Amino acid sequence: MLVVTSRDNPQLKALRRLAQDNTLYKKSGRVWIAGDHLCRASLTRGVKPMVAVFSSSFWQKASVEWTDSAARTLVLDDALWRGLSELESPSQMGFVIDLPATLPIAAMQPSVVLDRVQDAGNVGSILRSASAFGFRQVIALKGTAALWSPKVLRAAMGAHFGLSLIEGVDLPDLDVLELPVLITSSHQGEYLHRATLPMPCVWALGHEGQGVCVELSQRASQTIRIAQPGGEESLNVAAAAAICLHASACGVT
Repeated sequence: MLVVTSRDNPQLKALRRLAQDNTLYKKSGRVWIAGDHLCRASLTRGVKPMVAVFSSSFWQKASVEWTDSAARTLVLDDALWRGLSELESPSQMGFVIDLPATLPIAAMQPSVVLDRVQDAGNVGSILRSASAFGFRQVIALKGTAALWSPKVLRAAMGAHFGLSLIEGVDLPDLDVLELPVLITSSHQGEYLHRATLPMPCVWALGHEGQGVCVELSQRASQTIRIAQPGGEESLNVAAAAAICLHASACGVT
């Protein structure tokens, strides 16, 4: 265990960069996860953290579950801990974990394709829905928010650890998929509540403003829209994802 009291400590500087840079994990191969919920979710899925980090006040009352969770432990002065996060009320513990190895795209795995979905909160919410409804593979095309960024991690609430996540993908890489591809549209296609949905399948979800790109829409076997009797023009992409994935998983026709 190392107690850190100086903001110039090199380990603290590296940790701060990892916690605040949305894409550093791609170069470093390491991910910072903050808060007991995310840390517990990772342990439940068999993730062994490289480093466990605690505020000094949390460390004094931490249970063995946390104190023995990693080979190395850093305990930070409370003032230093607050500098790790931009949140007004940051959590008091976190893990540094290895970035999971990226697997090849599985041709027959129920999947979600993210086409330039840029809001981190939307991406995290979609990951959570994908995990909940059995779509274990999420494929992010280039231009999509970084899947392991802090904001996406917070929004996904631990879903990352039950999914195969593949990012930085080009459209031709999707050629290996052998399942029917479904896309959503706010103004055309068959209504979801009337459609016969294939399962397993791939749901492609597009950019918040532009929707799915033309090239990806040309790969679709079905275009689906969600009835909105209240009269709104469109739904948030994360809300639409939850509705569509639930319909597929539960056999709604």
